[in-house]
Amino acid sequence: MYTHSKQIRIGGIPAANAKAALILIHGRGGSAEDMMSLAQNLNAQDMAFYAPQATNYSWYPYSFMAPVKDNQPALDSAINLIDETVKQAIADGFTAEQIYFAGFSQGACLTLEYITRNAKQYGGAVAFTGGLIGEQINMNNYKGSFKNTPVLITTSDPDPHVPLTRVDASVAILKRMNADINLKVYQGKAHSISQVELALANQYIFNK
Repeated sequence: MYTHSKQIRIGGIPAANAKAALILIHGRGGSAEDMMSLAQNLNAQDMAFYAPQATNYSWYPYSFMAPVKDNQPALDSAINLIDETVKQAIADGFTAEQIYFAGFSQGACLTLEYITRNAKQYGGAVAFTGGLIGEQINMNNYKGSFKNTPVLITTSDPDPHVPLTRVDASVAILKRMNADINLKVYQGKAHSISQVELALANQYIFNK
């Protein structure tokens, strides 16, 4: 079972000149470069970009709703790499309130899992088609308060990889932890990121 080497692509504007940091988490089969390209569609012109790269282009081997043990040690390694990415942004001078997240599919699941395990006031987060990870949601993993951090979750009904029931359950947990949630469900949308979703992200999260 693979674990992830520390590969973090840097882009956007230099941290010393940036007003915020954007952590970009790619999906299964995707890449850090894909997410760097995606960020060009966001109102993030004043941000430094940090995009961790999964070894073998996949963060964990099975569905995000498989038993957690089946996705180990890759899953823990993935979460640790995201934590390393956050720490790098903090070392570059950003506060948690200046850190934003955006992830797609597997990366959206990791985005939600990471921020909910480490709830505090962030700049904002976008999960393009994702939910909290595990066969059952383990509430023992989640603590803290988002202090009204804006979080946008988009998905389709049905989606071939992410059941709407899990998205709804994840939304309920984040709301209880004081996240300012916007959920948008599209009927029969392809498993991809649409221009409409990018516009929503700019409206709700990157509207500084």
